[in-house]
Amino acid sequence: MTLPMRTLGTSGLQITTLGFGSWAVGGGGWSFGWGPQDDQRSAAAIRRAVELGVNWVDTAAVYGLGHSEEVVGRAVRSLPAADRPLIFTKCGLDWDDEQPMRAPRRIATALTVRRGCEDSLRRLGLDHIDLFQIHWPDESGAAIEDAWAEMARLRREGTVRAIGVSNFHRPLLDRCEAVAHVDSLQPPFSLLDRMTGGDDLRWCREHSAGVLCYSPMHTGLLTDTFSAARVAAMADDDWRRRGSDYREPALSRNLALRDGLRPIAQRHGATVAAVAVAWVLAWPGVSGAIVGARSPEQVDGWIGAASVQLTDDDLDEVAALIATTKAGKGPADSRRAG
Repeated sequence: MTLPMRTLGTSGLQITTLGFGSWAVGGGGWSFGWGPQDDQRSAAAIRRAVELGVNWVDTAAVYGLGHSEEVVGRAVRSLPAADRPLIFTKCGLDWDDEQPMRAPRRIATALTVRRGCEDSLRRLGLDHIDLFQIHWPDESGAAIEDAWAEMARLRREGTVRAIGVSNFHRPLLDRCEAVAHVDSLQPPFSLLDRMTGGDDLRWCREHSAGVLCYSPMHTGLLTDTFSAARVAAMADDDWRRRGSDYREPALSRNLALRDGLRPIAQRHGATVAAVAVAWVLAWPGVSGAIVGARSPEQVDGWIGAASVQLTDDDLDEVAALIATTKAGKGPADSRRAG
């Protein structure tokens, strides 16, 4: 299966518009886990995505407190070298193995960048990282310039091919860019979390930075079978139980928007999930969308997003749905992006 390709900013990396997200692959037992997850199912999902043409996997050191990287590494190394996807990962979150349910601290320094890269390479079992990213802005008081200079050194050394940031906004992006070029930004972006469609995307277009959007299905809410009953059945350690989007009154508004996508999905012969992802990909400046899966069947549910081309009528219908349901926040129409 051949998927559409886009260039990740000026990095030279050619990526499919869909990437495999491995947050849930980390499993449960930590502060932002998705509940228990079978490693064999995770590996099968990764292999299915690659089989269908996806050429990059996004993970992070913190997912499962290192476990996601280990699973991703084993799955990728099991593939023939010529078939292996690009690997993107992240650093800058410090956790306590003795207290896994305590939220990790956001510490981005030259030391945590260098050490994070070394640890990720060890867990992945690889000799380089294709895209290395600072996961969150530092909260320890460290100057971002020091951490970013270390990221640039890793890129010059060839240990990583490209460097990016996640969850940053314009002021910090400007400070990083003054030190070394930011190859990419990874922000949350979905029909329910649309804030990236404003200033963040403008900054990336102005600076030729790639954009990798995470949670385009809003951590499961914008999938075909999600329901209030599904929320009630979530594992006790599933972080989504704490999220306001999964509680009333927001939950009903969110599901109403999801249901409103069904006629569009039917016209395109696609799933609702695929339409939700295609809406994100329609925004100018977006390089790719990170889509998670816990099984090969879930990959099959969203892979069609790569071929869904939303029409002006579709986009008008979505904008009207947003206005009617009052779900989410942020700009509603990619054609009016500044």
